[in-house]
Amino acid sequence: MPSASVEYETVAVRAPQPPKGKSLTVTSESFSDGGEIGLEYVSAGDGGKNRSPQLTWGGAPPGTKSFAITCFDPDAPTGSGYWHWLVWGIPASATRLDAGAGTGHSPPGAHGGYNDAGTASYEGPGPPKGDGDHRYVFTVYALDVDTVKGASEKTTGAGVIFRMRGHLLASGSLTGRFGH
Repeated sequence: MPSASVEYETVAVRAPQPPKGKSLTVTSESFSDGGEIGLEYVSAGDGGKNRSPQLTWGGAPPGTKSFAITCFDPDAPTGSGYWHWLVWGIPASATRLDAGAGTGHSPPGAHGGYNDAGTASYEGPGPPKGDGDHRYVFTVYALDVDTVKGASEKTTGAGVIFRMRGHLLASGSLTGRFGH
């Protein structure tokens, strides 16, 4: 019996948007925007060390009480992307996370949510073999609350993003690539 070819429709994922013109600057010492993510930050199952990358951000507006960070793969063959990292409750005084700060636990004083690997910590890139390069979007959100109310370590990416609605002051992203 011949195999059938299947085409998948691209699905847009809608996240909360900050007020117009309110954006954070996000950079990393671990990779450049649009650049390749090194093996140190890739899933152990794909030959990496699974360390969360270093991130720096700036430009938080007045009224910022905390930050949240997500890492999302919009290219995952799931129809809804893949959440690699969810962390919130990062103090407003913070302007960076060192490499490894989200590996195995949340950064000090912060809370981690359930990524799509089923853990409340960073899970590095690990696209299916032969699937080509995937984009990994690291987004920092400035929030007008100290923590994301109603979220716990069992809250998924969709739940965290939904609970941030109405509290987003600004956001900024940095995108890395990895593939086989």
